[in-house]
Amino acid sequence: MSYTYEYPHPAVTVDVAIFSIRHDALNVLLIKRALAPYQGEWALPGGFVEIDEALEHAAARELKEETGVDAGYLEQLYTFGRPDRDPRERVISVTYFALIPSDRLEIRAASDAEGVGWFPVASLPELAFDHAEILDTAFERLKAKLDYSTIAFQLMPATFTMPELRHVYEVITREEIDKRNFSKKILGLGVIEPTGEEKREGAHRPAKLYRVIDRSKVDVIK
Repeated sequence: MSYTYEYPHPAVTVDVAIFSIRHDALNVLLIKRALAPYQGEWALPGGFVEIDEALEHAAARELKEETGVDAGYLEQLYTFGRPDRDPRERVISVTYFALIPSDRLEIRAASDAEGVGWFPVASLPELAFDHAEILDTAFERLKAKLDYSTIAFQLMPATFTMPELRHVYEVITREEIDKRNFSKKILGLGVIEPTGEEKREGAHRPAKLYRVIDRSKVDVIK
């Protein structure tokens, strides 16, 4: 026996918060919407999920279509489903966040975005929909994960010094970090390795250069 049920079907979207370090500040990637609603206003990259599409694939596709960015690491953040969050219809958004190294900042506006740009998290324009709430949630998740995972390494370029890595932590947490304890903790994780080369920073002694052993994953460290 077959049954037919008539229920309203909400639409599903994906929205992505992309972070990077630029000019000594944590930045987020925003698009300027080309279409209504909120035409001409800034928002997180995202869009509707196609009927035969996996959520993570939809997030990666929308990010590429609207900004030109290929995100290597995407992490599902939270589901936002307040009934009035989208004036068009009942829309549930599955959100993601990702981190992009500063040496991969090649962006372009495409698809239904008329502009794209990086904005300091501490100084954002007014955002469309409930994207300010989404971004607050993503930022808090990022800060929390610094303490128990290797997520910060996703922000690093191909090679980096220990002071440069420590600076990334300080930029995100807005706190000064003891360099000796930091180096000991990071090296004990076994997730980075020396390249055998050094980098001179000003008048200081040359600093060792490191690279991430496996950038495709984020490890839990405690």
